[in-house]
Amino acid sequence: MTASDTVLQRLSGGVLTLVLNRPDKLNSFNAQMHGALRAGIARAAQDDQVRAALLTGAGRAFSAGQDLGDRDPRKGGPKPDLGQTIGQFYNPLIRAIRALDKPVIAAVNGVAAGAGANVALACDIVLAAESARFIQAFAKLGLVPDAGGSWALTQRLGEARAKALALTAEPVSATQAAEWGLIWRALPDADLMPAAEALANRLANGPTYGFGLTKQAIHAASTNSLDAQLDLEEDFQRRAGFSDDYAEGVTAFLEKRQPRFQGR
Repeated sequence: MTASDTVLQRLSGGVLTLVLNRPDKLNSFNAQMHGALRAGIARAAQDDQVRAALLTGAGRAFSAGQDLGDRDPRKGGPKPDLGQTIGQFYNPLIRAIRALDKPVIAAVNGVAAGAGANVALACDIVLAAESARFIQAFAKLGLVPDAGGSWALTQRLGEARAKALALTAEPVSATQAAEWGLIWRALPDADLMPAAEALANRLANGPTYGFGLTKQAIHAASTNSLDAQLDLEEDFQRRAGFSDDYAEGVTAFLEKRQPRFQGR
């Protein structure tokens, strides 16, 4: 395990594990942690040895969102430009996670609040401990959901539930989040990391070139018409069919053995 203080990195078996590491602050985001996490996502994108990424938190929280310690209005001074914070830190992070052409798994080990919840929801597959809670805490501060929260809630839950969660800031249990389709699965606390690591390893050993295309196709489906999506599928399937992974998958099937995918 290597450390940049605020985000720990471990590469093993093609899985890059990124651990948010400010447990005394419930892994709330500051500029240093933003930079370290962006660096980890960039490594996942650029390093051919990385075939999947796993994001989790140290201690008893996944992330409590933005660290408000340096935003205390009682200290005086000019009002903070939160739009600049979003544009400089959160939006590039969410875009980088979504654009990564490798699977990204979130293992939500505790409370995920505000932007912390929405960073988790930006990942491809979200597993959560049964004790975890997802909280759109922005309403308590007079703010609006950011880090893609207004998009993710509406896309996955519909307008009625999105508005209710955003306006009331009521916590959603991991079990409820799974039942609603906000996340993939809720697990007993002791089972979370073994299950997340097993899933990450399974995906890392899979046809990651096709996984990347699949991610892009699903992302596009929320705005494409059926005709546009059919055309996109035609193009992506052509590209997947030319890949070495496809040739290996078919060969392994015919030879009745496990495939050895290379991600190309």
